[in-house]
Amino acid sequence: MNSHLRRAGVAMAAVSMATALAACGSAKEAGDNGEQKKDKKGPLTIGLLLPENQTARYERFDKPLIEKKIKELAGADTVVLYENAKQDASVQQQQVDTMITKKVDALIVDAVDAKSIASSVKKANDKGIPVVAYDRLAEGPVKAYTSVDNERVGKIQGESLLKELGDNASKGKIVMMNGAITDPNAKMYKDGAHSVLDGKVEVGKEYDTKEWKPENANENMKGAISSLGKDNIVGVYSANDGMAGGIITALKSAGFDKLPPVTGQDAELSAVQRILSDEQFMSVYKPYKPEADAAAELAVALAQGKGTDAVAKTTVDSGTQKKIPAIIVTPFALTKADIGQYVGKEGFFTLNEICTEKYKAQCDQAGLK
Repeated sequence: MNSHLRRAGVAMAAVSMATALAACGSAKEAGDNGEQKKDKKGPLTIGLLLPENQTARYERFDKPLIEKKIKELAGADTVVLYENAKQDASVQQQQVDTMITKKVDALIVDAVDAKSIASSVKKANDKGIPVVAYDRLAEGPVKAYTSVDNERVGKIQGESLLKELGDNASKGKIVMMNGAITDPNAKMYKDGAHSVLDGKVEVGKEYDTKEWKPENANENMKGAISSLGKDNIVGVYSANDGMAGGIITALKSAGFDKLPPVTGQDAELSAVQRILSDEQFMSVYKPYKPEADAAAELAVALAQGKGTDAVAKTTVDSGTQKKIPAIIVTPFALTKADIGQYVGKEGFFTLNEICTEKYKAQCDQAGLK
């Protein structure tokens, strides 16, 4: 537990350090990819496009943290134009068009659909607007990218699940509930998890969940229970917390005497409370502040025509582009034992938010006071 906290501190203090898994060289190797010819003077206008509002993190953490850092870096008179696509790729494409019309100096985009956004990224680039891909690696001529080490997320989930299963790993099957195929991160989570789970536990059923929606995960889980039989399911790999909620509802409805361990990701408030209640086994805590700070640093540097060499120290490849300057942040496992270490910290929840009257007994038992 304490080692997790120490490592989290290192990640937050040294956001520009990249993981070996994401590294493809230095940002300098990207040449002009991270540089703008203009030398912007005066107040900036920066666009911010986030993909959806079902996952609480985007409105609660990402948006305010990015806005705050942009203004710290570029001045209080900087204008941040914000839109949320609400999980609609065509709406997000229209939002990019709007940002181009408003002549933003840089654009931060967390893509709903990493492939379909490519043409919009090209439009912006053709108009001299540099695009920073945030959290998900959008295709097209993006100038920079920041995210967590996504394959590591899947490995953490898989490792945690195997550890919790112990000898039970050989006594049944697991269900894998992966994310949406339109999200490139989902494949990295899945690949990371499989690298740990394959050969150690049998996967009875596996799904790619449309739009990451909890209700779709719920229906998939019902199908898995019907197909495999509840007595044969020893654990569930869920790629994120929203889907974990839908999965757990299905498990409860099926009458499990004891819920099998269910993983998650994002450390959402409802998931933290489920972990305290022993309904969800774990989540993955992704330090939002360093990721948000990185997006702001990249966007401001590009908007000011300074390029990214001073900020991004590694590169990644997308399906359409090589050696994109990048900043990668390290994620951490979050179990009941870890919650107390993060309560009240920036990018996490307060004691009052977690320990409502409904969860008072669980909080007391966990020593959260």
